[in-house]
Amino acid sequence: MSGGLPGLTRLDHIGFTVPDLEEASRFLVDVLGCEYMYTLGPFRHDDSDWMLEHLNVDPRAVMRELHFFRCGGQAVFEVFEYAAPDQRTELPRNSDIGGHHVALYVEDLDVAVDYLRANGVTVLGDPTASRGPSEGQRWVYFLAPWGMQFELVSYPNGKAFDRQPSGS
Repeated sequence: MSGGLPGLTRLDHIGFTVPDLEEASRFLVDVLGCEYMYTLGPFRHDDSDWMLEHLNVDPRAVMRELHFFRCGGQAVFEVFEYAAPDQRTELPRNSDIGGHHVALYVEDLDVAVDYLRANGVTVLGDPTASRGPSEGQRWVYFLAPWGMQFELVSYPNGKAFDRQPSGS
């Protein structure tokens, strides 16, 4: 067996679907500070099963548009707005199969949390200090306007698992 996926070097982008692409764009750019890159779409295939075969969505789904954003000079978000006959509008919770969140690193967690709250963003509780291998990290979840979960993390002095044992 091989040691993993041949040629894998890094994460390229994270894609997610939103109910309102303009609202999501405003949040990503105006609140989070992401850089808008470009737009593609619409995409539809009324005469084939291309959408099902290639994207695992209803064959008559329409990808109305998608926007690409760069965030923090690295992460690229590919943000979709779809219309589909069988589209679900319920967001999964972290405990649900398919549950997820996007974690963003910040230098000063308290400053970032105050900023989010000042901008009307729902922050879930107060920052939590991690223990064990992640000791040194603090984190907190927050919600995008459409309910998607994001997380802020900060560990300016590293995490416990990164620290070299003394004397080595």
